[in-house]
Amino acid sequence: MKYTCKVDIDLPIEKTIALWEDETKFKEWQDGFKSIELINGTPNSEGAKSKIILEEKRKIELLETILLSDLPNKKIALYEHIHMTNTQTTSFKSINQNKTQYISEVEYTKFNGVLVKLVAKLFPSKFKEQSLKWMNQFKEFAEKSNDL
Repeated sequence: MKYTCKVDIDLPIEKTIALWEDETKFKEWQDGFKSIELINGTPNSEGAKSKIILEEKRKIELLETILLSDLPNKKIALYEHIHMTNTQTTSFKSINQNKTQYISEVEYTKFNGVLVKLVAKLFPSKFKEQSLKWMNQFKEFAEKSNDL
């Protein structure tokens, strides 16, 4: 399963990327985010591995591996979870001096377990809805941050 989401943010590209990469701010825009712990490497750099904990209804633990880090052009990360594996390619494009397009391409490459396979087959839009939700939450956070 593969999909792309795009959101326009009323901020210059440099400010948008700086806010998006700031791990200390994740809790402010990504509901359910609990923590990120660097396991190996340098944050936001190729080869870096981190453990991410999300918790809304239940605790979710992800292993993130940065495969490519070349923002604003693209950042590719691999996310591994007990029930699924996906890659996310994030990029940013300057629309004008004060507006940036945030693009996320997600490809799920593996689903483990009957229930998650069934959800992916019957309700694939749920995955894209979650991505868009976080992207829109980031947009709101970033634009408010600019007002401070």
